[in-house]
Amino acid sequence: MNRTKEIIKTSLIGIACNVLLSVFKFAVGTLANSVSIVMDAVNNLSDSLSSVITLIGTKLSEKEPDRKHPFGYGRVEYITSLVIGIVILYAGFAAVRESILRIMNPQPNDYSRVTLAVVAVAVVVKVALGIYTKKRGKALDSTSLVASGQDALDDSIATAATLVAGILYNLKGISIEAYVGVLISLLIIKTGVETLKETVSNILGERVSLELASAVKKSIMSFPEVDGVFGLAIHNYGKEKLVGSAHVEVADVLKAGWIDNLQRAITKKVREDTGVEMRGITIYAVNARHTKATEVQSRIRGIVAESPDVIGMHGFYLDEVDKAIKFTIVVDFDTGNKASLRESIRSRAVELFPGYDVDIELEYDIS
Repeated sequence: MNRTKEIIKTSLIGIACNVLLSVFKFAVGTLANSVSIVMDAVNNLSDSLSSVITLIGTKLSEKEPDRKHPFGYGRVEYITSLVIGIVILYAGFAAVRESILRIMNPQPNDYSRVTLAVVAVAVVVKVALGIYTKKRGKALDSTSLVASGQDALDDSIATAATLVAGILYNLKGISIEAYVGVLISLLIIKTGVETLKETVSNILGERVSLELASAVKKSIMSFPEVDGVFGLAIHNYGKEKLVGSAHVEVADVLKAGWIDNLQRAITKKVREDTGVEMRGITIYAVNARHTKATEVQSRIRGIVAESPDVIGMHGFYLDEVDKAIKFTIVVDFDTGNKASLRESIRSRAVELFPGYDVDIELEYDIS
C-alpha cells in the first residue's frame, strides 16, 4: 500500500464532501437567515482548506533527502498539522464573533422543510466522513488525517445542534440558533487547541510506543551473541523515517571483525522487522568467564538498589588492566540533583573497591 497515495485519496474525498456541504449550507443558511447554519458552512470551508493543506504537506514530505536536510522532509506533515490547527482556531474565533453579534441583534428565522432536510443529510454525511477519515488516518499513521476526521465528527455534533434549533423554532417559535452558533464556535476552538497541542508535542519529540520499542529490542535480542539491549532511542523524522540507536551488551572476548558483522546484521534485521533504521549501535563489553567481575557487579547492584531514584543498571564492566569499574545507571526524569546522586553512588563504590577508578554514566529512561 502506497501511504502517500492513500492519504491523498482520503483528503480528496474530504475536500469534495466539505465543499459540497459548504455550498448547500451557505445557501440554506442565507435563505433561512440562520447564523448557525452559515457558521457551519464556514466551518466546512475551513475543513476543505485543512484537507488542501494536508495534501500539500504530504507531497512536500516525499522530497528526497538533500545536503541541508539529510533525514528528508517527513516532518513537514507535522507543520501542516500545525497550520490546520491555526486555521481551525481562526474559524472558531470568527464564528464566536458572528454568533455574539447575532445574540445582541436578534433577527427572525425562516426554517423550511427543505432547509431542515439539507441540515439532516449534512449530519449523516459528516458522521460518515469523520469516521472514515479518522479510521484511515490511524491506519496510515497520519496525524493530519486523524485531526481532520475528529474535526468532522465535532462538526456533526454542531450541525445536529443547528437541526435541533431549527425544529424547535418551527414548533415553539423559540430562537436559540445564535446560541447554537456560539456552541459550534466553541467546539471548533476546542478542536483547534487539541490539534495544536498534539502537533506541538510531536514536533518536540515524544517517547516511542511500548509496542515499537519492544519490537526493536526483541529483534536485537534474537542474536545469541547479544546479552542485553539498553538505552534504545528512536527519533521520528516522519512516519516513514524512524532512526534509532541502542547500547548492546556482548562478551568481551568477541573480536572486532565479529562485532562489525554483528552490528551490520542487527541493523538489517531491525530494518526488516520494524522499519527502524539503526544508525548507532554502541557496544558494551560484558566480562566473560570472570568470577571477580560477577562478585563486584553484585555488590555494586546492592549500592544502586538502595536509591529509589535509580530505575536500572546496565553496561557493567570490570577492567583489571586499568583498574576501572564502569557501568550505567538509568534514572527517572523527575530525579532532583542527578549529579549528586551519581557522586553518592560513585563514592560508595570507591569505598568498597579502593584503588579502582569508578566511571558511572547517567541515562534517562527514554524508551
